[in-house]
Amino acid sequence: MSEFSLWDIVYNLLLAGRWTVLLSLSAFVLGGIVGLLLLMVRTAGNPWVVRFVRGYVELFQGTPLLMQLFIVFFGLPLIGLDVSPWVAATFGLTLFTSAFLTEIWRGCVESVGRGQWEASASLGMNFTQQMRYIVLPQALRIAIPPTVGFSVQVVKGTAVASIIGFVELTKAGTMITNATYAPFTVYGCVAVMYFLICYPLSLFARHLEGKFRNVAR
Repeated sequence: MSEFSLWDIVYNLLLAGRWTVLLSLSAFVLGGIVGLLLLMVRTAGNPWVVRFVRGYVELFQGTPLLMQLFIVFFGLPLIGLDVSPWVAATFGLTLFTSAFLTEIWRGCVESVGRGQWEASASLGMNFTQQMRYIVLPQALRIAIPPTVGFSVQVVKGTAVASIIGFVELTKAGTMITNATYAPFTVYGCVAVMYFLICYPLSLFARHLEGKFRNVAR
């Protein structure tokens, strides 16, 4: 058994926590970019594209994130693409995040009244102009609270990356537990750190929900 003080445990978990935050940010930003592109092509109305995007969303929403990471990490080498745990975790979480954000944002876009589309079309705007100047600015106000709320799920989802060897907060907790034989202390600290990351995001999402609800009134 290694002698670890409480500070040693917390310090090492903080170091690993940086990777949890970085992985969350990377997956959320890249997933947001992919999700926005999928939203745009789906809203354009081409039946084949709509089917493809719908299938994409249902695939990644309807299968466990753990399985998706396994397929990326162990499947890509089968076609000659060796990927590190960091790349596999980022890629897998990006796919997962993009599917959910596409669906969240689709609902927000569809909540914009049909009259807005018709009014902008009567002004001679094409689809891109309608989305840019009329629809997206209105949908943005609706989308911010659930988007921020979903970011909490992304942070918690990074814990699954530990199963493919990526050393983030949960994996570091397991490694320290194996060295100290103090699982209650270590995992208690891990839980507190996840709480400190996620709770402010939850409060922010709740604040935005209340703010935009009052504006709508």
